[in-house]
Amino acid sequence: MSLIDITADRGVTTLALDSPATRNALSAPLVAELAEALAACGKDPEVRAVVLTHTGATFSAGADLKAPPGPYAFVDLLRQIVELPKPVVAVVDGHARAGGLGLLGACDIVLASDTSDFALTEVRIGVAPAVISVTLLPKLDQRAAARYYLTGERFGAEQARAMGLVTAPAADLDAVLDGLRAASPQGLRASKRLVTARVLEAFERDAEELVQLSASLFASAEAREGMTAFLERRDPAWRL
Repeated sequence: MSLIDITADRGVTTLALDSPATRNALSAPLVAELAEALAACGKDPEVRAVVLTHTGATFSAGADLKAPPGPYAFVDLLRQIVELPKPVVAVVDGHARAGGLGLLGACDIVLASDTSDFALTEVRIGVAPAVISVTLLPKLDQRAAARYYLTGERFGAEQARAMGLVTAPAADLDAVLDGLRAASPQGLRASKRLVTARVLEAFERDAEELVQLSASLFASAEAREGMTAFLERRDPAWRL
């Protein structure tokens, strides 16, 4: 059963994360299938742009704690989105959590409905938004990043736009796609290289260290307690 629903219309291929039963959690199979679909879009001269969206009420709940991808596989997916020679437009109409925000950080344009909400929940299970920092921190307001990294609070679309996570409301999708369809393939490739340069520098500088940090945190006793508490729907031992 496919985990990515693929449709095409006038040069735009839409990839919808399609595992609503798991809230589109980033499992190893979903990450692999998404990477394969993106690679095909990158090679297809008929594809002018990619839309990354979702079925169900959640864009992505973050890493699938029962079947997580390897950290290098997820880093490779994030880099693949950043380096794809076509613009990638994320569209969120619902919830996005943890690693799902890393996907949004990798995309070139992020549109979200006014009812969407977001959270970096890693700190609440004993880990940190380590790997996804490579796509998020170059783009986010530093004060806002500190608040939401440290507290795990939910925040809405308005705050997400103010801090640099979201570009514009989801209602702008048609206008954005019309603009991309009017652009030349060469112009899009060159322009994307300009706007992604800082993020690619972060990959070169920080990715390996962040992968190692993530691995050490997930292997810790606190993380085991946090993940067990999450799966058992109870408070972790450190909750005051």
